[in-house]
Amino acid sequence: MARTIARWLLAIAYLLAGYLHVTMPAPFLSITPDWVPFPAYVIYWTGMAEVAGAVGLLQPFGPRLRQAAGIGLALYALCVWPANINHFAMDMARTDNGLGLAYHVPRMILQPVLIWLALWVGNVIDWPFGRNRRHAR
Repeated sequence: MARTIARWLLAIAYLLAGYLHVTMPAPFLSITPDWVPFPAYVIYWTGMAEVAGAVGLLQPFGPRLRQAAGIGLALYALCVWPANINHFAMDMARTDNGLGLAYHVPRMILQPVLIWLALWVGNVIDWPFGRNRRHAR
């Protein structure tokens, strides 16, 4: 039951994030590292990837698509980490520290949790909870 609730919450969060990436890209463009080519397109397609991953997590047709969505969202969270690091560095270089350490430190800690959560709710991993007895047979 906990995994199902977490799966729905993560999917809703990614649906919202994807919607924001597509409809209001300016904040995301402002934190995109300079080395990213065609940043507007990258922001748009990352939003679409978030929506696709969320839909994959919520689909009712067997576990394979949910597993693929979990892997995809975990890889997505790993790949966008440089933008989060860039945002952290940009804010800390500002005289007012932007959003500050109270925002950025938890955000940096949360990224590996999001990666793990996507894999867990997608039924790719069971760590640290171990296999349910039903699945062990």
